[in-house]
Amino acid sequence: MKENAPKPEVEPVAGGIARAGGVLRSAATLFFFTFLILMGGAQANPVFAAAAKVIGARVAGDAERTRFVLDLDTQVKPTISGLARPFRLIVDLPEVEFKLPGGAGETGRGMVTTWRYGLFAPGKSRIVMDLSGPVSVDKTFFLPAVDDQPARLVIDLVKSSPDDFDAFVLSSRKPEKVTAAKTAPKTDRLGEEAKKGDRPLIVLDPGHGGIDNGATGVGGTLEKAIVLDFANLLKEKLEKSGLYDVRLTREDDTFVSLSRRVEIGHELEADLFISIHADSVRRGRKLARGATVYTLSDKASDQLSEELAEVENMSDIIAGVELDEEPTDVTDILLDLAKRETRSFSNYFAKTLVTELKSAVRLINNPHRSAGFRVLKAHDVPSVLVELGYLSNEHDEKLLITEEWRERMANAMSDAIHGFFRPRLARQKGTLSQ
Repeated sequence: MKENAPKPEVEPVAGGIARAGGVLRSAATLFFFTFLILMGGAQANPVFAAAAKVIGARVAGDAERTRFVLDLDTQVKPTISGLARPFRLIVDLPEVEFKLPGGAGETGRGMVTTWRYGLFAPGKSRIVMDLSGPVSVDKTFFLPAVDDQPARLVIDLVKSSPDDFDAFVLSSRKPEKVTAAKTAPKTDRLGEEAKKGDRPLIVLDPGHGGIDNGATGVGGTLEKAIVLDFANLLKEKLEKSGLYDVRLTREDDTFVSLSRRVEIGHELEADLFISIHADSVRRGRKLARGATVYTLSDKASDQLSEELAEVENMSDIIAGVELDEEPTDVTDILLDLAKRETRSFSNYFAKTLVTELKSAVRLINNPHRSAGFRVLKAHDVPSVLVELGYLSNEHDEKLLITEEWRERMANAMSDAIHGFFRPRLARQKGTLSQ
């Protein structure tokens, strides 16, 4: 193999994700003039139009009739749907910019108990209302701006029955059911037969995103921002080594469902999946401090792990996503074997990671724990969830935003990954030398 051979700048891989690369030099001139043409017509092209702004929101009414009002600077077309158990109303909008005060949506009124908002996907924003019970959408209308009054989107809700709400859910939503493929276990991931000659592929999973902020620190730090920044730092260090291919489940502030995160690891045939978080805990705020490594188990190892898994598994509910039913038993012997092998490698990496972290950062007592985290349920990809620290603890929050701590944490995790793949990398190096 020639070391100086040119590398393709864009390389497609499984799952429709491509390696980042520069624009081909041969097309640079064409791109430049195309860009000028597009920008010249930007004012006439709606694609380049500024996103609508939501500048106010309020809830009024009682337990029989409730009105939800959005103030906007321009008219938008909503799509309204429902989800039951728990009862939720979903308002999907074209991508908008929310200019709302802090704490908006934390309290409700009438049949709306709380509500939240944010970017759901590129080009799509979402508002999710938690309801006290079943409702019917009595009417929806838009009031244009008049004088100094902004434009208003009005949604009127009335009390309904569970059966009527279920019918509304069925008529308003068309969930896409995804069935996980049953594949044979990968043979000896760390040995000679594991993708011989290929670099290990690592998927880093920054938790939450978009409409799902995750935890909020005592000083206002958002979990979704902290973990994305750290994932980018770790990705940079791993790629700099030249030993691995690294992918992220999300590269910006957008929402990715738990099932999709698992699918990304499966589709890319990842060799390691690391979900990155910085949660809050409701109990023992002063005691829960330090990094923690979690692996999957049917029964939580302790109360804190059970609580965190419960919170993390609510991510899809928070964002208004239809939950897929999980199989209750395993009928495929190959799938069962894959799960056993995967859990064995997950536990091995977790122990390796804890060993490296001990000398670099503060760890919680009993730093290797386990619980039923949905994001760790890929049957063919060794997976761990890393809590960088707990945003409910002011000391952890201060560390999480310092560059020095982040460097120590990323270096320790890189060393653990090197240790995990050392047998495979050594065999591959020997094969290449021969």
